[in-house]
Amino acid sequence: MVIVLSIDNKKAGEVKLPDAFSQQLNEKVLKRAYLAEESENFQLKYPDPLAGMRKSAELTKRRRSYKTTYGGNTRTPKKTLQHVGSHFSYVGAVAPNTVGGREAHPPKAERRLVKKINKQERQLAIRIGIAGSAKKELVSKFHKIDGLNELPLVLEDKINVLEKTKDALKVLAGVGLSVELDRVMKRSIRAGKGKLRGRKYKRKLGIVLVTTDDSKLKRAVSNLNVMVKKVNSLSVSDVSQAGKPGRLVVWTKSALEGLK
Repeated sequence: MVIVLSIDNKKAGEVKLPDAFSQQLNEKVLKRAYLAEESENFQLKYPDPLAGMRKSAELTKRRRSYKTTYGGNTRTPKKTLQHVGSHFSYVGAVAPNTVGGREAHPPKAERRLVKKINKQERQLAIRIGIAGSAKKELVSKFHKIDGLNELPLVLEDKINVLEKTKDALKVLAGVGLSVELDRVMKRSIRAGKGKLRGRKYKRKLGIVLVTTDDSKLKRAVSNLNVMVKKVNSLSVSDVSQAGKPGRLVVWTKSALEGLK
């Protein structure tokens, strides 16, 4: 059993923990499932199929009195620049060993980077992440939880009706997450060229608040670097710290009871 806290930080009852919290930890399975999930977000990178191939170069197979294709580098396709009788000038083209030619072995568009994982193994990884979120020694590696008495932290369902950021901040700070909120709300400037690509600032990975109704709450905590997720749509990245057990997850009572 675990205590359910009200939005005023008072005991509002108790609820039984689901079986997922007693799952044996296996970091290898959790990491494998996380990488498989993240691979779906990879962006394919490949050149234009006609890159370096738009030049009218040819490789003749006939021996001529003024031009030959036999032996050495003369097998490279040539682009003729000028041709008057037997006098001509040309440059190599198309071939990988020429200036402006095609790539020798470019990445292919048909290459698939997504890593597959079995459905049951993915579900097992989610249960491992949930079990890791209830262990204080693991969560304390990534989050500031000195103000918490026990994990998992369960709140009453009244938190779902909060619409203003100041009210959500008051509730989360009142249950012992004030230091953690100060940590995740700070932002730093990214090093390198990422500043020029729409991601100038970066923040630490914050709290995950699992509920059954996120229509109002998601807007209330949008500026607090708190992620709101529905219990029936949890993923491996939601309950793990980049594939490692120890993510700080806050549950509502109805979400904990609906966890399967």
